[in-house]
Amino acid sequence: MSNVERSIIKSIEEAIKTIFPDCCDRVLPSLYLEVPKDKKFGDFSTNIAMRLSREMKKSPMELATIVFDEIEKNPALPEVVRDIKIEKPGFINFYLSNIAVISAIAEIFRQGDGFGKVPLGKGKSVQIEFVSANPTGPLTIAHGRQAAVGDSLARILQFCGYKVTREYYINDEGVQMNILALSVKARVMELMGDEYEFPENGYKGLYIYDIAKEIASNKDKKALSDDFIIEYAYKSIMEAIKKDLMDFGVEFDVWFSQKKLFSSGKLKKALSILRDKGFLYEKDGATWFASTKFGDDKDRVVMKSDGSLTYLASDIAYHKEKFGKGYKWVIDIWGPDHHGYINRLTAACQALGYSKDALSILICQLVTLYRDKKPVRMSTRGGEFVTLREVMDEVGKDAARFFFIMRRTDSHLDFDLELAKAKTMDNPVYYIQYAHARIASVLKFAGESCSRGLNLDYRISSLKGIDLHLLDKPEEIDIIKILMQYPKIIESSVRNLEPYILLSYLQDLARIFHFYYDSYRIVTDDDSLTKARLLLIGVVQMILFSGLTLLGVATPEKM
Repeated sequence: MSNVERSIIKSIEEAIKTIFPDCCDRVLPSLYLEVPKDKKFGDFSTNIAMRLSREMKKSPMELATIVFDEIEKNPALPEVVRDIKIEKPGFINFYLSNIAVISAIAEIFRQGDGFGKVPLGKGKSVQIEFVSANPTGPLTIAHGRQAAVGDSLARILQFCGYKVTREYYINDEGVQMNILALSVKARVMELMGDEYEFPENGYKGLYIYDIAKEIASNKDKKALSDDFIIEYAYKSIMEAIKKDLMDFGVEFDVWFSQKKLFSSGKLKKALSILRDKGFLYEKDGATWFASTKFGDDKDRVVMKSDGSLTYLASDIAYHKEKFGKGYKWVIDIWGPDHHGYINRLTAACQALGYSKDALSILICQLVTLYRDKKPVRMSTRGGEFVTLREVMDEVGKDAARFFFIMRRTDSHLDFDLELAKAKTMDNPVYYIQYAHARIASVLKFAGESCSRGLNLDYRISSLKGIDLHLLDKPEEIDIIKILMQYPKIIESSVRNLEPYILLSYLQDLARIFHFYYDSYRIVTDDDSLTKARLLLIGVVQMILFSGLTLLGVATPEKM
């Protein structure tokens, strides 16, 4: 939180304590400032009057006026705020003075690379499990989106002081692995000249042929046991998955095997705990989990009448394993086909004794890839699918990561291949990276061409000799104001578990910088003005570097 925000919040707190002392304990802990989307509503806004309305049983507009009158009595506020206005239905909006804005750029500069590191985590351990694609084929673009979202969230959380562990859950046994083995074996037999019925629901991608060719070239028919084939196929696919993720800039701390979960006996132990607590019961020969006791719409089967376990049973054991490792917060990122599992798994974690707030589940909606303005069909079993590797090879890692985050996680994403690989200002990732490179070019030019004896690197350790009050153009003030928002953007990205918020902010910052660059000379004949403007764009570059790094996108200095 900036000093400017602290001053405004302090003035609101003092006003509430004076006029509504009995409400302080209930209202003030949740006091915060928002940044209005439309700047005509000010630089900061509070809805404190709406919250007071529930306590005082009066209209928000009436209460906003009372609070406003008290705030205006604060003698220190005019140095920070040039105007305060009330807007329906009860917002109190604050318009910053230029003095406050100038002091803010100085504060940002002093904090340097630490600016934006909102101390939310304080060492709290967090586990993020994402991608976790079945090892039955290459990663698709749907997995790519989950990878981009999960890794960016992990970076943002680490930036805010959380101790983050990235985990990939390997579903390495069960029906899908048997289908994989049968699919590969059929292709092996085909390559070796023998007839073998291809499974009706088998995997038909070309990668199955590639694996089969490797097996057929190294083993004779007598050695081709089902166990050998499934193990060979599994290892081949997992190696490819790990290579794709590494090239995508995503590295996992833990690769967790479902097979080991079963063999360890931890699954049975987790179910026995629920049974001992009275949350399991028998019905129609099956074992049911009483998830309705925790808000689910119906109870769920954990063991079928034939003795086989459901996916929920393994998920229960897996999440008990997670919390058993000491994680205080567990975040799961799933595909849209898992939406119906949210309530039942949340219920299971509560039944095991964990807080509802300790588990967050995000649904990452599907991606439609467009090539030549036509959607590309994708089916992992039909063989017509586009892999993450193909997208990376075509548009590059940076564009791929950026485009996968260009919509909110719970929104469907249309991915335009042609736009993603365009080296033009229409390409949003190019647009932001070019802003960073432009600033690097200006700083380099200033350092090489100006014989003024100035230290023109924005990383200088002192503001001595720089007159920031020369930054009085409306565009300069607007740039500083958007820079001031960075900590709030980071905080919002964490609280909403949404990296798109940061991405959208970087687009706004790049846009206002490009407009400023095209409107004014940075290196001028006025030494003092040049130093002030170089410092300003240097801070812009610092924030662009920070934000792009958190999204896992490169920050080139030449383009």
